[in-house]
Amino acid sequence: MSLVRRAEPADAPEVLRLRQVMIDSMAGADSSTDWHADSLPVLRARLAEPDGGFATFVVDHPERPGELAALVAGTLEYRIGRAGNPLGTVGYVFSVATDPGSRRRGYARACMDRLLEWFREQGADRVQLTTSAEAASLYASLGFRPKPDPLLELWL
Repeated sequence: MSLVRRAEPADAPEVLRLRQVMIDSMAGADSSTDWHADSLPVLRARLAEPDGGFATFVVDHPERPGELAALVAGTLEYRIGRAGNPLGTVGYVFSVATDPGSRRRGYARACMDRLLEWFREQGADRVQLTTSAEAASLYASLGFRPKPDPLLELWL
């Protein structure tokens, strides 16, 4: 039996806690948690939609009941089809986090394996993510390769 399970609405506070762990690990990130209260009801509602284009997979903390040890979250995006991807379905991983006391146990890898399986089940033909230098070797071992295209971003 797998340690990995799909997150449920009751997991929302712990999902936010681990997302904050990820955010806090990024250079220059705003470590404020003021946004958690506004995000919580939206996250609960999204976790209650098992057939939607959003999925979070988690591992329960082995020593602390009610807490999570790791999570991954991803979404499906539609882009107009093209050669090699006529359906236009692309997976995007946007949050991977492990509780600091639970690292180096394979939890993030197990969650990623399950998320990649879910992307395949949903018809995605490719998956994209951005990574920290610390996590790059995990993604490389899963088959991710850097793209030469630079990412541009505009905040509205």
